[in-house]
Amino acid sequence: MSSEETRFSPVAAELTSSRIDTSVAHPARRYNYWLGGKDNFQADRESGDAIAAAFPAVRIAALENRYFLRRAVSFLAEEAGIRQFLDIGTGIPTANNTHEVAQSIAPHSRIVYVDNDPIVLSHARALLTSSPEGATAYIDADLREPEKILNHPDLLRTLDLSQPVALMLIAITHFIVDSEDPYGIVTRLLDALPSGSYLAVTNVTTDLMPPEQKREADAAATSGRHGPIRFRSRDEFARFFDGLELAPPGIGPVAEWRAENEPQPRPSAAEASVYGGVARKP
Repeated sequence: MSSEETRFSPVAAELTSSRIDTSVAHPARRYNYWLGGKDNFQADRESGDAIAAAFPAVRIAALENRYFLRRAVSFLAEEAGIRQFLDIGTGIPTANNTHEVAQSIAPHSRIVYVDNDPIVLSHARALLTSSPEGATAYIDADLREPEKILNHPDLLRTLDLSQPVALMLIAITHFIVDSEDPYGIVTRLLDALPSGSYLAVTNVTTDLMPPEQKREADAAATSGRHGPIRFRSRDEFARFFDGLELAPPGIGPVAEWRAENEPQPRPSAAEASVYGGVARKP
């Protein structure tokens, strides 16, 4: 291992095995780098810097996604009365994780985290401890594997699928390209949840970017040089909520969604070119 790669944390060091290809950037570790974390490798940083060179506001977008998560979970726990959460594409833990926000409002909330990066799962098991009244579980799986997630014994032990669940898909659907049937995957997950459940999603978009940046984003997505990514228009994003009841204020930029009490001034929609929304299953 090069000295350049000794920057990552002890938890990551314990997991440097054949399962982790440190020469290939991983979205969760790249996201961690943008958020100022230490659980990333040289390839993640190089990829993160290359994307930031084309899209200077990418770190703002990453932060705004996290803030959206906090506000969405607060709404779901406090106003919608949700006590169960299925958070897929968890990412490396940072402040205000789903269970921390939910259990600060309702200590008996139950949360299942899902990710496909062993570093994420190691952190989750080490750091994401539940309140005594509630419960957390951690599943090693991919969003592309809805049956594996839904039938996993740890999920079935933790969540009661006869009661409402909030399905959290924050900054993950844009890694599912059209040929992988993203809408079908989300529908399959929602079909397993009862009436009164919720869906929260964010997805990057070029709708809000200036023309030159939009061209660069489209070119980067087409080339695939930073891995698969699917920018979605507002109409394409709205398809995730077909048949659901959107919670106010509906679909919008994540920096604006229920952000009235956030510190001012807020980033512009162009600086955080991500759509977000939360909706209820009738």
